[in-house]
Amino acid sequence: MNYVKTFGLMALMTALLAGIAGYFGGGSWAVGALVFAAIFNFGSYWFSDRAVMKMYGAREIDRSEHPELYDMVDELRQRAGLPMPTVAIADRDQPNAFATGRNPENAVVCVTKGILPLLDRDELRGVLAHELAHVQNRDMLIMTLAATMSAAIVTLSRFGVFFGGGRDRGGAVGAIAMMILGPLAAMLIQMAISRAGEFRADRTGAEIAGDPNGLAGALEAMERAAERQPMEVNQAAAHLAIVNPLRGDLASGLAKLFRTHPPTEERVQRLREMATPGA
Repeated sequence: MNYVKTFGLMALMTALLAGIAGYFGGGSWAVGALVFAAIFNFGSYWFSDRAVMKMYGAREIDRSEHPELYDMVDELRQRAGLPMPTVAIADRDQPNAFATGRNPENAVVCVTKGILPLLDRDELRGVLAHELAHVQNRDMLIMTLAATMSAAIVTLSRFGVFFGGGRDRGGAVGAIAMMILGPLAAMLIQMAISRAGEFRADRTGAEIAGDPNGLAGALEAMERAAERQPMEVNQAAAHLAIVNPLRGDLASGLAKLFRTHPPTEERVQRLREMATPGA
């Protein structure tokens, strides 16, 4: 999914927020909801790096602690044309990684301690390049906005049922339906944005590292480990990790709609195709 489609999904979420507010409270509620969302988004984006680091129990490191990891990030960020990010390690046994920060100048690239003994050099380079791709693509902004907009929609839907006037226009059944369907639609849009960002970062990361197979192998190894050992982390930050830290991928069919991450096998297939001449 390209940038136009991603921002189109964000526009849908904005329209959904305004529509729910208008249903319950009319035009004044719609305007107020958009103003509130803008303020909430700004605050969440500005302090996102500190909040996410805390959720994952991560701390900043310098080169003296992990020179190989630090130098690998430095080499890859130069290949990507990015400023040097903060390098961090999360005290988690599950192998995983994430990027956060409000812009490339204030970015954080973090790996868990469990990733270091699991992956070989090429696989670790692929993971770090994937996270730097998120920085380069400014995915943190889009994902933060999607998460906060979704939270605002859920809150507004619940508040409106009890204090809004929508039930006078559509009846109690309509108000309850809006409370259920509004957040559900917001969640699906948020997940679509997250999945689109992961596919895009896989491709860009493979180009930065120069080897799609490294990232493909890393995803397979981390997925197997995550299924055996789920991570205890705030669900609001789970979509930032390179593989789902909470549990393995859900079953196929309708459940695919509720994944925050694309199916790992599909990601690996796309990367293997990149590595094949003429693909």
